[in-house]
Amino acid sequence: SIARISILNADKNTFECISTLVPQNMSNITTIKLVLVGDGTVGKTSMVLVYTLNTFPEEYAPTVADDSSHYISVDGKAVRLSIYDTAGQESYDRLRPLGYKDTNVFLLCYSVDNRDSYQNVKAKWVPELRHFGGFSHSRVVLVATKTDTRDDQVGGEAVKDPISTAEGKQLAKEINADRFVECSAKKSKNLDAVFTEAVRAHFHALQDDGKKKKKQLSCGLL
Repeated sequence: SIARISILNADKNTFECISTLVPQNMSNITTIKLVLVGDGTVGKTSMVLVYTLNTFPEEYAPTVADDSSHYISVDGKAVRLSIYDTAGQESYDRLRPLGYKDTNVFLLCYSVDNRDSYQNVKAKWVPELRHFGGFSHSRVVLVATKTDTRDDQVGGEAVKDPISTAEGKQLAKEINADRFVECSAKKSKNLDAVFTEAVRAHFHALQDDGKKKKKQLSCGLL
């Protein structure tokens, strides 16, 4: 089995090795590039930090671009996740797509406590990803973040008009996302599912491509 390890590239000048343990047979590992996109403040960075380092940031700091690596095993397959966290603010609209090259799976995020971020999935992010090869060359997993803000309605500070699970599923269907997952970084809830489903979406696409090529080859021989 593959032990979870994380190697975080905190910035371009430092390299922090969280663990020196690495899988013995690197040749059997599949590297999958994941890129997180979505409006600023939806919790993309928190999701990555909690998943890879089990650390929840108490203060918000806008991300420019962060890389991290994480080793996991999904359905018996050893995988190295190359996770690329991007800034959602408009001021980074020109810089952000530079990290899209060779992306295997986009994690398209919105927050259930922010309807603008939900609406921007279709208004901004889907057009941007399609322009840079998403949906056609990359898989897309729609991720609803901060579900704790919706779950804590009773007894906590009520969130006005939270995005329901049904609305999330409908949006995933409308944009033709490969998967839909809800999660909470603050409560460490369902984060494994986010990255596991991203890996499965990638391998499922590879299987489909293999079947198509095999079918095309068979037709060519007729």
